[in-house]
Amino acid sequence: MTTPGDAMPRPEYPRPQFVRADWHCLNGWWDFEIDQGDSGLERGLVEGRLSDRILVPFAPESELSGIENTDFLEAVWYRRTVEVPAGWSGRRVHLHFGAVDQDATVWADGVEVGRHRGGWTPFTVDLGERAGQSVVITVRARDPRHAAQARGKQAIKYANSECNYTRTTGIWQTVWMEPVADLHMRRPRITPNLAASSFTVQVPLSGNGPGSRVAADLTADGETVASAVVRADLDLAPSLVLQIPEDKVRTWGPDDPFLYGLRIRLEDGDGNVVDDVESYAGLRSVSIDGHAFLINGERIFQRLVLDQGYWPESLMTAPSEEALVRDIELGQRAGFNGARLHQKVFEERYLYHADRLGYLVWGEFGDWGIAGLGPAGDHQRPTASFVTQWVEALERDYSHPSIIGWCPLNETHQPLTDRITVLDDVTRAMFLATKAADPMRPVLDASGYSHRVAETDVYDSHSYEQDPEAFAREQSGLATGEPYTNTGPEGRAWSLPYRGQPYFVSEFGGIWWNPDATDVSGQDSSESWGYGQRVRDEDEFQERFAGLTGVLLNDREMFAYCYTQLTDVFQEQNGIYRFDRSEKLDVDKVRAAQLRPTAFEE
Repeated sequence: MTTPGDAMPRPEYPRPQFVRADWHCLNGWWDFEIDQGDSGLERGLVEGRLSDRILVPFAPESELSGIENTDFLEAVWYRRTVEVPAGWSGRRVHLHFGAVDQDATVWADGVEVGRHRGGWTPFTVDLGERAGQSVVITVRARDPRHAAQARGKQAIKYANSECNYTRTTGIWQTVWMEPVADLHMRRPRITPNLAASSFTVQVPLSGNGPGSRVAADLTADGETVASAVVRADLDLAPSLVLQIPEDKVRTWGPDDPFLYGLRIRLEDGDGNVVDDVESYAGLRSVSIDGHAFLINGERIFQRLVLDQGYWPESLMTAPSEEALVRDIELGQRAGFNGARLHQKVFEERYLYHADRLGYLVWGEFGDWGIAGLGPAGDHQRPTASFVTQWVEALERDYSHPSIIGWCPLNETHQPLTDRITVLDDVTRAMFLATKAADPMRPVLDASGYSHRVAETDVYDSHSYEQDPEAFAREQSGLATGEPYTNTGPEGRAWSLPYRGQPYFVSEFGGIWWNPDATDVSGQDSSESWGYGQRVRDEDEFQERFAGLTGVLLNDREMFAYCYTQLTDVFQEQNGIYRFDRSEKLDVDKVRAAQLRPTAFEE
């Protein structure tokens, strides 16, 4: 087993678009215990001794955690004594968890101080004023095997199978703390307005103080180009407009991912700065013109790749900051200009690097894991927790310019009937919540399969047809307004009718190729898995890849595609790269097949 030893794992600031100077990372070794019967509360584990230790933020199923237990873990416990710096006097301590799967309860010195449900999104616990004190933090994470919860691609069977992978339980993103004044800023919402060459910055506050105000400065290459000040005593979320001079306007896009610097300060009535944060912003727009999805008013064909965000040694947690950067660079090297972040709410630092590198991103929720839990014909029954977590994800990621579209659900597949189902309710709730939280980006109600919201901004399908000629016939109806639509058994309708929205094939390809697992006859001798007939050799892979992508690149009405997938993931071996990110084929040929002119951009 390889571990970072005494070095702090994942030491980088976890919230790169809302940075305070004072903070303390709590990653590293914690006391730990697996609570297989979920009886720890009755057995006194809130304050009792824990029998093992774990390297946070890696999940106990992973190699890097030091535990590497891949069985079902009904509950796990963590404990660490935290020393609060004496210099934080007069400020409240906020304890942040990047993500804990699934249901978390937090105690401080044996007293419950917070709880959160959902394995994808962050939460914060207010510990009060504790400067110079030692605080014992205890965390219990429950991950019940049979609960209806959003698991993404985590296996619901004991072993990995098909496109489901090793589970993640407990803490899997950075734990950290920072001090804040009683009057402080909450996460700003940064909205670009390309038409007006400006940014609107809305700053939610913990409260209002007489005479308080919010000030913001926008910088370009170190030079201040816009400033604004607004009263902060009349509104719980005051807004500022930062108007950019004409000669300082630079748009954000794949070819020039320019980022403005942004500093926001909160002052009390005496003019004292009580909160001060650093951020950044990208000036870009997304819009719809008929079938066209436009970025900054231009037709830019989105060559997307499905990215599932797993690593062999650390599962859903990136083993290092460099690993996050590398996945984006690998995608770009292969000719992709963006990714569909699939069945997972990625670490926010991934989005920071996507912002920095000009990588287009579709944000998605990890809603899988509930199939088979309901009555026949109604087997996908998401809960209110899905909506709650999705709103938390929208709040976290709203200001990232790399995100150009939202997709709350994936491959919901329930036939349309004469009754309204739980799936109908939750699909519409998540769509409306997205539009309410962010009216600036298009929303795809569900990727592939069941489009159950008539006014969905974007329509799509999934197709793993492996024959390019058959694929071309299948997709030919878009030109006449009758695109390919996923249906159920015997052609039963899953979706409301298409009504002319921008359309793309958001999953295709998945070409099965594992050059390391063939016998003398050329057949796959491993337990690998992929879509359709496995190719015989790399030449056949390249021919099929160029043929399938060519069908979509030649379609003037198609604004994007998403190829499955960036890397192999465990047994699913249909990636451009191996699971360890090494090359298994000629990536230059993959790139050349994609970077040919597209009909959409003509």
